[in-house]
Amino acid sequence: MPQASNKELYLGGICVLMDCSGHRRPPFDTIIDLIGAGVKWVQLRDKDASRLAVYKAARLLKALAKANGLTLIINDYADIAAAVDADGVHLGQDDLPISAARKILGADKLIGISTHNLQQAITAQEDGADYIGFGPIYATATKNTGPPKGPHSLAEIRSRIHIPIAAIGGIDEGHVEDLIEAGADALAVASAIMDAEDISKAATDFLSKLKASHD
Repeated sequence: MPQASNKELYLGGICVLMDCSGHRRPPFDTIIDLIGAGVKWVQLRDKDASRLAVYKAARLLKALAKANGLTLIINDYADIAAAVDADGVHLGQDDLPISAARKILGADKLIGISTHNLQQAITAQEDGADYIGFGPIYATATKNTGPPKGPHSLAEIRSRIHIPIAAIGGIDEGHVEDLIEAGADALAVASAIMDAEDISKAATDFLSKLKASHD
């Protein structure tokens, strides 16, 4: 299990990307479903909500995360991550530099960053990122970050860096085996779980597929 400084945190399996609305269900109910399914890592990511709404949702989710051994990462906002004592922050290429986020959060928190090519991945590692997100691997309508990279690009990134990699972008159950084989430590999943009629079942199915890919 990778760790940030002296604090062990979960960086494997699936990372579920959820927003403040919870899509079909409120965030409280959604995270209860995810915890019940065995999810160990959640990222709160909401580009449309106000910072106050993100803070309120983060504060609620942190209490549940702490009680259930769940790693909670806040997207974009290092100050909100610090305010609610989340486990870390996930940055974009246009957000705070890793060094600035580290000053806000300290050594014991995770800092991840989205990367879209090999040079960004190498720079992230050199700058002290605890993990990277890499993608989009497949076509996705969730976020516009360029053309799909494919598993072959992920394999190239894996051969050059040693920190954990979370593959992201259009990932569904059918992609699990290829991405694990290409070197992903985790799969960041949004719509395939959050838009499902039964969130708990969708998460359980993903985790079962992951387990089978490692057996």
